[in-house]
Amino acid sequence: MHYDTALRGYTAKRIEEIDSADILVGIPCYNNEKTIAHVIQMVSHGLARHYGGKRSVIFVADGGSTDDTREAAKEFQLKPWQEKIVSIYRGPAGKGTALRSVFEAASRLKVQVCAMVDADLRSITPDWVKYLIDPVLEGGFQFVAPVYLRHKYDGTITNNIVYNLTRALYGKRIRQPIGGDFAISRETARFYADQDVWLTDVARFGIDIWMTTTAVTQGFRICQSNLGVKIHDGKDPGQHLGPMFRQVLSALFSLMERYESHWREVRGSEPVATFGFEGAVEPEPVQVNLELLVELFKTGYQQFSALWREIFDAESFREITAAACRQAPDFHLPTESWVRILYEIAATFHAWTVNRGKLLDMLTPLYFARVASFVRETWTLSSEEAEALVEEQALLFEKQKGELVRLWDERAQAAREARGPESCPVPS
Repeated sequence: MHYDTALRGYTAKRIEEIDSADILVGIPCYNNEKTIAHVIQMVSHGLARHYGGKRSVIFVADGGSTDDTREAAKEFQLKPWQEKIVSIYRGPAGKGTALRSVFEAASRLKVQVCAMVDADLRSITPDWVKYLIDPVLEGGFQFVAPVYLRHKYDGTITNNIVYNLTRALYGKRIRQPIGGDFAISRETARFYADQDVWLTDVARFGIDIWMTTTAVTQGFRICQSNLGVKIHDGKDPGQHLGPMFRQVLSALFSLMERYESHWREVRGSEPVATFGFEGAVEPEPVQVNLELLVELFKTGYQQFSALWREIFDAESFREITAAACRQAPDFHLPTESWVRILYEIAATFHAWTVNRGKLLDMLTPLYFARVASFVRETWTLSSEEAEALVEEQALLFEKQKGELVRLWDERAQAAREARGPESCPVPS
């Protein structure tokens, strides 16, 4: 079913009653009854402390929670000059549709700035509001990405895949391309709302990488803001990240196809302006089950090794096989091999027009292997020291980008030849 808007009638009417505002803060949520009131409280305090003279709206975009999330959100009392909307969005289930409703609300209210924060945050402070919003209001930026002080095992998809690929492809060192907490200008909100992507993976878990990639490729003025420590409902990558992993990767690889003409010529990368929190704190530990990660990889090896042998070159497959013979205490998949594996998967995704879901399923155990290897490499390091290894890895992705372009073209050509000449209608 196609939805022209993510806003239900009662929500649209409420927006019409408010008429206009200066600031909108969107909070996408689903079954967050334990944290939603705290997040609203911190946002409300931040708006009062830093933007007391401006008209503000807090927009809770709920995905049909089956707990008391909406009730908790409705019951929280705001400051007299702040407005609150608690809405159930329309459209495919997922964070992307929730943010579509936020973008539409921001556009209709003609706000100067629209910020978004996740509903499961436990470390959000009133200053997060200022850190996100000031660059748009004061600096004229159109897109503000977050930077966090995160534990070394939090954000494994970002650290091992998304940051590296985004940086190498598009040439901007945006540290958290799928961070979840952003700020954008009214023009950016309107642009996002008008895009025809809301029945794709973007509407589910692909929204953050889509927002970031689109901002870069459209030439928006981009910066990032350090928000300090991020503590949220942490997830062990071996147990909870399967569906999100596949949908983020699907969106990321699809964006590579859409913006191929942009990234092919980019070499190297440059930093982006960074504002916000200054200081260093060791974040709350995130527990990772190393044995489970290795076990999941080995199970994947038994299931997919015949297909891996076809997809990867001989050297990559040799390294994968060597890793499958190692136990958790000495597990290792070299970073150089991981870079090539990921580039080979991206090129294969481009060449395959069917069974792409199967390809992403095949990548999942390899991702577990890379995370296990990173855990082993950083076992005795602080989160700050582990960050240096993340940066080294990102640099390797940049250096080997020429190999990505070669693989991309080579596999696309092989796929065209395998399909044969396009059939043509016979003239009558």
